[in-house]
Formats: sequence, C-alpha cells, structure tokens
Amino acid sequence: MSTTDTTTSFQESDTRGKPPYVNIISQATSLRQPSPMAEPKRPGHSRHKSSIRTEDTFTKPRDIEKHSKLPYFLRMHGSITPRMLVPLAFIGLWATLITCISEFVYELVVSEILLTVLGFVVGLGISFRTSSAYERYVDGRKFWAQLSQTSRDLARHIWIHVDERHEADAQLGKTDLLGKVTALNLILAFAVSLKHRLRFEPYAQYEDLEQLISHLATFAGDAFDPETSELKPKTSWKRGGEYLGLTFAESNPRKAIKRSKKNLGNLPLEILTYMSAYVNASVKSGQLPGGVQEAMVMANLASLNEVLAGTERVLNTPLPIAYSIAISQITWVYVMMLPFQLWHALKWITIPGTIVGAYIILGIAAIGREIENPFGRDENDLPLDKFCEALEDELNVIAGRKPPRMEDFIACEDNTIMFDSSYSSLAMKSTEDIRAGLRARTKIRAGFKGQGQGQGQAGGHGNGEKADV
Repeated sequence: MSTTDTTTSFQESDTRGKPPYVNIISQATSLRQPSPMAEPKRPGHSRHKSSIRTEDTFTKPRDIEKHSKLPYFLRMHGSITPRMLVPLAFIGLWATLITCISEFVYELVVSEILLTVLGFVVGLGISFRTSSAYERYVDGRKFWAQLSQTSRDLARHIWIHVDERHEADAQLGKTDLLGKVTALNLILAFAVSLKHRLRFEPYAQYEDLEQLISHLATFAGDAFDPETSELKPKTSWKRGGEYLGLTFAESNPRKAIKRSKKNLGNLPLEILTYMSAYVNASVKSGQLPGGVQEAMVMANLASLNEVLAGTERVLNTPLPIAYSIAISQITWVYVMMLPFQLWHALKWITIPGTIVGAYIILGIAAIGREIENPFGRDENDLPLDKFCEALEDELNVIAGRKPPRMEDFIACEDNTIMFDSSYSSLAMKSTEDIRAGLRARTKIRAGFKGQGQGQGQAGGHGNGEKADV
C-alpha cells in the first residue's frame, strides 16, 4: 500500500469513528532495507542486491531465527575455522621442517618439563582471555535487553498516560496524537542510532535512521559531507582477507570518525535531549499528569542514558593491550615448541599432531578475540539489526490501537469473568454473591489439585489398593 492509500484509509477510519491503525513509521520499509556496509546515503550511490547478499554471507551476524540441521562440527557459518586456515598452514610447514630436520639431519628434541610448565601458563592465559571476552559479550547483551525493556515501558507510558485533547479541540487532539507518534519514533531512533554509534558509524544519513530524525537539528546531521564520508567499496581480496582473519586486511573501524572535519557529537544523547523536551512540554501542557507518571517516564529516560553509558564502556574498554600481546606471544611459543616434544614419540605423526594441537589452542584464543566486541558485524556478534527490527514491530503494536479505556474491556458482554458468567450477568448480583463465587472458585481449584494428587498416589500402588483422597 502506498503512502497516499494509507493516509486515505486513516481519514476514512476517522470519519467512521473507528480507531485507526497508526504505523509509527510513515515509510515502513526503512528498517527492512539491508545496508550491510551501513554507508551514509549519497546522491547517485546505489548497491546491487547481489553484492549485498555476497557480503552478508561473510560479514553479517548470524541470524538466530534460521535453523540449520547440520551438526555443529560441520557448520562453517559462525565457525572460527576460516580464520585458522592461514595459521594452521604456517604451523604445518613449521612442523614439517622440524620433523624433516629431526629425521634426516639431527634430532631436535626438548624435555617435556618445559612444555608442561608452558602449558600451564598458556592454559591460564587463554582461560583469562576467553572468560573476560565472554563477560563483555554478556554485558553487551544485558544492556541491549535493558534497552528493549525500557523502550517498551517508555512507549507504553507515553501512549497511555499522555492525554489526547480531542474533546477540547479536534485539531489540538490530532496534534497531540502526532506528537505521541513522533515520541515513539524517537524511541526507535535512539536504538538505531546507538547501534550505528557502537559500530563507529557516526552520521545520521543511514537508510534505517535518516527518515526517523531528518527533522532534528543534530551535530551528526550537520557534519555529513559526501566528499569526506565517501567510503571506498572493499575489493574481493580485502573481503577475503578479512574472512580469513588476516590482520593486514582489516580496516580501521574508526576510519569514518577520523575522516570527519566537523564535530560529530553524540547522536543517541541528542535524541534523548529531544525526548526530554517532549516530556517537559507534555507536563507543562497538562497532558502528562505530574507525580507517579512523570517520575516513571523520567526514570525510563535515565535508564536509556544508562544503557548508552554502559554500551560505550563495553566498547571502549577492551582487554589491556599488554595482556593481549603477552597471551598471543606465549600461545605461539607453546605451539611452535610442540614438534620438538612430539617427534621422539610420534615421528612423522608429529605433523598432523602439531596441527591438531595448534587448532585447539589457537582456536580457543581466536574465539576470545571474536567475541570481545559484541557490537560489530562478525558472525558471532549480537544481531543488532534484528533487535532494532523487533523493537520497531513492538512499538507498532503499542501504537497500532487507540489507547484503551477501562470501560471498553471491563464493562462488556464478552468479558467472561468466572464460571462462564459475563460481566453483565454478574453485575446484576450482589457483592456478597460475587465474593462467594470467588471463594467457591478457590475451593474448586483446590479440589481438582487434590484429585490429581490422589490419582497419582493410587497409580503408584503396585497391589491395586486405592489411595485415599
């Protein structure tokens, strides 16, 4: 349905007096258009669908909604095996060299005590590296869960507790409704802008964000410059190098930030400022009653700010570089010492044995590096795009119906309260009769439970004796 048709349907439903279905995003396709490189929109710039799908295969976080019937040891998407191919090839050549020298020239053998001591140190280092990286991953997921919960609460408070003054003036009520829809748009914009900020994408001209905040004055929007913001498309060699985990092929993730000549600001924080301004105006106009409702809304805004600070802490506080360098060096020393120990016992089996050992040790270390930043675009990173789409759907559900009134869902014939009795039939009874029915319902429920327990005890008797109920 086009935008014109949607607007017409809204007007028709208003004239019939029926609550219209309000979509909080006028251009509903904004979040549905994939943008794997998350490049700002530029005139004359387009990307072919084929290239997008190819890049998504190697760079997109794994879709948790998809189901694979392959056993885990045969799966490649999300595996660290592709990143291990080059290191394992080097280790295989090294093990072959040491084995050939030991077999044909001179036996290169070291004591097992050295590798035993090194193995203990390597185990501690890898364990520390993996546990700290997983802790950061869990923290990132907790903060995003807090974002989802707070966004739902804030949207619910705004949609229900902010009054629409239709009775005072029709035009004023319409203005209030559009203001509430705009506020819900800002909630979604906060989540989307936070996603881009955590991925070092500093601008406001992204496909899933521009339509939400194009009417706002922000530093990120003012700083956009097509010349400095132009990102060169990655070549096949570069994409392949990143897929294989080659460090020299990886680009600086902060490249877009460093190339900007203007102050980029903090877009999620600026959106929070606009949301606070809306709440302040609602309180002053009397739409949002002061007291509990105002305190709850302000607490939700403070919670969103806490999410912003927490995710930035996870992003900008990696494992100290000294630990990363030391653990990497110790791990490689241990792996390269394996052929010297294994040759005396395994001979030519030393080569595959060393490769297997290196895969185990280097693989676990690679997993720690993989999940250290949970907000990126690697296969094992958090699917932030899916999270934002889910939040959009939930906000659409909240705004999809007119704020309910108590009499609409309580004093109605379809409200079956107890014993197949509707509201109208029970309203004719006295208060004591209603309370007596509530007590009877409790006793009936307890009786059903007692019968179930009695049947279970009776079934447990092997002599066919009946249990007392």
